[in-house]
Amino acid sequence: MAFKTALHSVSYAGVWTGQARLSLPDFLRKVKTLGFDGVMLMAKRPHLSVLDFDSTACDNLRSLLRDLQVKVVCLAGYNDFTLGSDRPDIPAREMQTLYVRELARIAQRLDCSLIRVFTSYDDLRTSYDQQWTATVSALKECAQQASVFGVTLGVQNHHDTAVHYETMFDLLEEIDEPNCKAMFDAWAPALQGMDLETAVVKMAPYLVHTTVADYVRRPRFRYQPALVNYTRETDSIRAVPMGDGFIDYRKFFAALKKIGYQGHVAYEMCSYLKGGGGEENLDRCARRFREYMQTVY
Repeated sequence: MAFKTALHSVSYAGVWTGQARLSLPDFLRKVKTLGFDGVMLMAKRPHLSVLDFDSTACDNLRSLLRDLQVKVVCLAGYNDFTLGSDRPDIPAREMQTLYVRELARIAQRLDCSLIRVFTSYDDLRTSYDQQWTATVSALKECAQQASVFGVTLGVQNHHDTAVHYETMFDLLEEIDEPNCKAMFDAWAPALQGMDLETAVVKMAPYLVHTTVADYVRRPRFRYQPALVNYTRETDSIRAVPMGDGFIDYRKFFAALKKIGYQGHVAYEMCSYLKGGGGEENLDRCARRFREYMQTVY
């Protein structure tokens, strides 16, 4: 069975230096010409911001989606539940929970049943257990708020907390909400040196969506004049067209087939990409992804 494909609107949002920026309507028209099955919409400006999308704006967007016959498969939220931990008098987690609730309202109006959320970045000012407890509590409340609108939360393995697949599994078990699932991607376990099939099989009970991009490693060195030599730094990771990088996506997709995965596979160009950020190169890479996916059906 063929995987359903989606394109993440961050790919044309101008978020990295040199990247083309399309308005949300222009992006949706682009998606139609590129032949994707659906879209994943960046839930912040310049695309879909909770500040801009009242009921009227949502209805206008829904009308455009209907005319183009394009489906919104996910709203991509942006959060960090340890943000503001240095100022506990500011209700930062309440603000973020409200943001997620507003996304759920918008999602319902757009006939979309899934919101992408993150966990938390590591905060050296608080202990690991405190960060864990705060993240679990916040995600649990967000899931409860979203359930009122019939919307599922998909936690992406991106931020520091629970970025390893076994810890992500533990996190979702502890949250214990039926509408809190996993948007599990290959790039994090690949960078961690994990076996992709093992990770997918472990996450199978929760896996509802995946977002993909391919990368190469580029070694970095720092010159030490006193030694007339170089010391090794952490590798940089650079985005390349699908299939040109080090991530074993064939193994990843084979594992998805093995578990009977039914969700979408979304493509994103969210960091500096080989060939640059011009619209022509973005289009070329988006088409390359579609061609690549034809080979893994």
